[in-house]
Amino acid sequence: MAGRIRQSDVEEVKARTNIADIVGEHVSLKSAGVGSMKGLCPFHDERSPSFHVRPQLGFYHCFGCGESGDVYTFLQRMDHVTFTEAVERLAGRIGYELHYEDGGGPAEGAGNRARLLAANRAAEEFFLEQLGTPEAEVGRRFLGERGFDAEAARHFGVGFAPKSWETLTKHLRGKGFTTEELAASGLVSQGDRGVYDRFRGRLIWPIRDVTGQTVGFGARKLLEDDPGPKYLNTPETAVYHKAQVLYGLDLAKREISKTHRVVVVEGYTDVMACHLAGVTTAIATCGTSFGVDHIKVLRRVLGDDSGVGEVVFTFDGDAAGQKAAMRAFAEERRFAAQTFVAVAPDGLDPCDLRLSRGDAAVRSLVETKTPMFEFVIRTTLARFDLESVEGRVAALRAAAPIVAEIRDPALRPGYTRELARMLGMELDEVGRAVRTAGARARDGDRDRGGERDRDRGAERGRGDRRPDESARQVSAGSEPRPAGRPDMRPDGSVPAGAAGSSVIGTGAPSDRPFSITMLPNDPATRLERDALQVMLQYPELVGDDLLRHGVDCRFGNGTLAVVRDGIASVLAAASVAATSPGAVATGSSKAARPVTVERVVAEVPPPFGSIVQQLAVLPVPQRGDAELTAYVRGVVGALVDRELLRQKQELLGRLQRTDRADTSTYAMIQRALVDLERERRALRGD
Repeated sequence: MAGRIRQSDVEEVKARTNIADIVGEHVSLKSAGVGSMKGLCPFHDERSPSFHVRPQLGFYHCFGCGESGDVYTFLQRMDHVTFTEAVERLAGRIGYELHYEDGGGPAEGAGNRARLLAANRAAEEFFLEQLGTPEAEVGRRFLGERGFDAEAARHFGVGFAPKSWETLTKHLRGKGFTTEELAASGLVSQGDRGVYDRFRGRLIWPIRDVTGQTVGFGARKLLEDDPGPKYLNTPETAVYHKAQVLYGLDLAKREISKTHRVVVVEGYTDVMACHLAGVTTAIATCGTSFGVDHIKVLRRVLGDDSGVGEVVFTFDGDAAGQKAAMRAFAEERRFAAQTFVAVAPDGLDPCDLRLSRGDAAVRSLVETKTPMFEFVIRTTLARFDLESVEGRVAALRAAAPIVAEIRDPALRPGYTRELARMLGMELDEVGRAVRTAGARARDGDRDRGGERDRDRGAERGRGDRRPDESARQVSAGSEPRPAGRPDMRPDGSVPAGAAGSSVIGTGAPSDRPFSITMLPNDPATRLERDALQVMLQYPELVGDDLLRHGVDCRFGNGTLAVVRDGIASVLAAASVAATSPGAVATGSSKAARPVTVERVVAEVPPPFGSIVQQLAVLPVPQRGDAELTAYVRGVVGALVDRELLRQKQELLGRLQRTDRADTSTYAMIQRALVDLERERRALRGD
């Protein structure tokens, strides 16, 4: 039975892990202010980045879909692993030895993700060793004929599967893997004579995920008597999903993120040829066409939110290549980046092009790319007889919607003129056809958009607001706008029994996490939100005295008041612990950073935990480190000053109601007013 990992080990591994490094393996992150980073959310499709990471605090939150958590949560959501597996993976990454309680140890089992990855890793090592054997001469010759030497094979992890029934199976069983684990990993197949090696007599490419872990294999047929397909891949497993994996992405991701360019080729050898020729942003799909899930993965790595990036597709010049290009064009609008097509002279693929004309020809192929729209227009017109009037009219009807779909309005007139030139038709006639096609497309989008908005409104309880609009407001440093419910009170609450009311009284549906972007937009609520934000993110800069004054202030917004109470509770517990006999005896009367996000989340009721995490990752206004302390103390100071002003007004009212004959009470209130004013001046630095 698997044991429970010691809690101190869980916390130590988390403390030693930079969450930005883990998230950065899946998402291209950029600065979003002091101590904050942002990128495109890996959990939902979006155009503008709403996914924020706070490395110093170890938390992330998406202001678009509401996903939030720490580094363990991220791995659990991204890679579908258990909490224990997430801890074990990060511990292995930093070389930390875990200790298990209840007499147990690491989890075992055929379906365990870690075991499947370990089996794939062991198989990869086996295939690599086999490439040097005499039997693998046919594989080495295949590589050599395509311009790949031994060093290139090692760089890409290319190996060889011997032509045998169960050589790999016996090898992995000897390493402790069970038949069930090998079957679950897709390394063996089941037949009438039992299990046997899935890959036999083939050249093997390891397929790795974006983090570099081997999740499957691609195998190329080498022998004439092999009855199988030309390429055979690992079947779908718990760790390998071909619609989400891109070959070469583990090697190309850093360059893709840096240059904002990706080159999509069609095969493993094409990726190798491109990388060796200097095009180190090349990737390929694994036994399937380029699809929506591939685009989601690429957009995150590409940082595809500014529109300045480039996606270059290379296709063979034959009919199959043109068909693949049209499939890619069908998904083109999912990219904010500009898309291009590169077709080599004589229809050569990058591998053959490098072999026949050298590395420079491969680089030139990518640099002399054609815009996707131009390529698709030419491909579309090629289907019609442009020598006849009927053919030209039919071609115009087919091509006009393509021009109408161009996102950049500055490009559309130019392509309209180019289409008129290709067809030999009047510009006005072509322009009318493009405008008509655009109007029809917009009408269709409105119809579909209305359905999406209704679905989104039912799902999110937030009308037809797009998920990333609130994120853009937060990212830009502007204030979130109120939810705008007709039954919402000024403090953001909803009357009891109101439709869709939340368990936390903020108007958010009870089955969705409440978002701070739905808080009212009045100055008082903004001040409370900003003060809590810096208390959670920079308690050491706020200082103990000011921090305690801050949590003593009254809050007008009920939701934020709960967070304040959580911070106050953590401070009180830290104070008690610091003055306990044990702490005094050991000299640890001053706890380091008593206010942490984890402690506050543990104190507040469960529905409010998300609010704490959101405040913890919300970027502070863009300021340098030198200005940060002044800003942090200024925000909390303004909250305390507001509280002191409220107390002053209460005392003045009490003073007016006091009978002057009651000299002692009158004098006491006056002294309290003087003390309050002195405290306000000290707070302002007067």
